[in-house]
Amino acid sequence: MHNTKERLSLFWLFALLNYLYADVLALYFIVGSQDPAPHLPQWALLGSAVLMEIPIAMILASRLLPFRVNRLANIAAAGIETLAVVSMQFVYPLATGAWHEQMFPSYIFFGTIETVCTSIIIWEAWTWSGDEAAVHSERNVRQLEAGVTSSLLPDTVRMYSNDSSLGGHCADH
Repeated sequence: MHNTKERLSLFWLFALLNYLYADVLALYFIVGSQDPAPHLPQWALLGSAVLMEIPIAMILASRLLPFRVNRLANIAAAGIETLAVVSMQFVYPLATGAWHEQMFPSYIFFGTIETVCTSIIIWEAWTWSGDEAAVHSERNVRQLEAGVTSSLLPDTVRMYSNDSSLGGHCADH
């Protein structure tokens, strides 16, 4: 896998799955504890939704956005996620003592993995060269012009790239 877009998308998917599983474990802990369930205010629920939507959107955005916007979006999104994880899973519980002994080890475990992952995303995007992006774009255009299609392209793109009205041969779909 030599394409930076693919790597970034996979790192976002990996981060998302870790965020989700950490939340599932937290919910199991809350449901199984004798303490009353916390009632979160609407702003906290909205903030949680935004923090979860960022990696969901970045899985697609990493593959679809053009180079400059893609690079900036990955750095910004990963920076936001890193700050959120570090502040909520490390700084706040340690500073306030608002953590449970049973949950703390798993939060540290997942928080570390998530922070390393988003740090890698920042590094990949930061060191991503425009030359690589140009080479991949040029290669894709040449493949479409030559009638060579990737199995990763959607069927509609393959169908229209082979359409006789566009100078190719008609695809049998």
